[in-house]
Amino acid sequence: MENTNRLKGKNVIVTGASAGFGAAIARSFAAYGCALELWARRRDRLVSLRDELQRTHDAKVSLRVLDVRDRGAVASAAEDLRSAGWAPDVLVNNAGLASGFDPIHEGDYADWDAMIDTNLKGLLNVTREILPMMVERDAGHVINIGSVAGYMAYPKGNVYNATKFAVRGLTEAMAVDLFGTRVRMSSVDPGAAETEFSLVRFHGDDDRARKVYDGFQPLTAQDVADAVLYVANAPAHVNVSKLVIMPTAQRNPYLIDRKG
Repeated sequence: MENTNRLKGKNVIVTGASAGFGAAIARSFAAYGCALELWARRRDRLVSLRDELQRTHDAKVSLRVLDVRDRGAVASAAEDLRSAGWAPDVLVNNAGLASGFDPIHEGDYADWDAMIDTNLKGLLNVTREILPMMVERDAGHVINIGSVAGYMAYPKGNVYNATKFAVRGLTEAMAVDLFGTRVRMSSVDPGAAETEFSLVRFHGDDDRARKVYDGFQPLTAQDVADAVLYVANAPAHVNVSKLVIMPTAQRNPYLIDRKG
């Protein structure tokens, strides 16, 4: 595809926008001239990101502090957009996390609930409220951030694996439900990427989190943002249904060449 900006002036929602993939995705869309609606839980980070994007790209940026697990808050945010006549062109369902790293028989219920409620139910909450606005206009694009963990299970991944397998299945099922419309449905599925992901998974244990990336060069948040932008910027007649992206050292979820 030629390097054409088809996104300038488009309205883009990014969930989990305060850090990691979400912040990098927001920066990439802002650089392409998009108007942004950024959703996340941490107000201070959202405000800082908004100020950066306005300063750097003169971007139109609105933000909302919310947790995608809160169905009422998501519905209220969507209704505010509808009332303001703000029609979403792109939704990036990025909010998600891994929590805990235990065999299934030693798993923590709180970790399980956090992953299921955010990665799966949160994605459903947002999609259910935003997608009707796209269907009504017969235009739009939903991009779900999945994972290579949704293609192959790995030791101690269990519930996280299950949520990402579900995201993969939902993306495919939602695409089928949208048959006959011009609304596109895609997923971007990263492998090992160095963000706050492992720090959250290990509940703030910085040393343990850093060791995840020992001996190889992982993806960066910007690598993933570049993939999302590529998918979103494809011509209207092109739908990249799934894009799997891994560092060169990685060949599946747990096979990583660590040369040191």
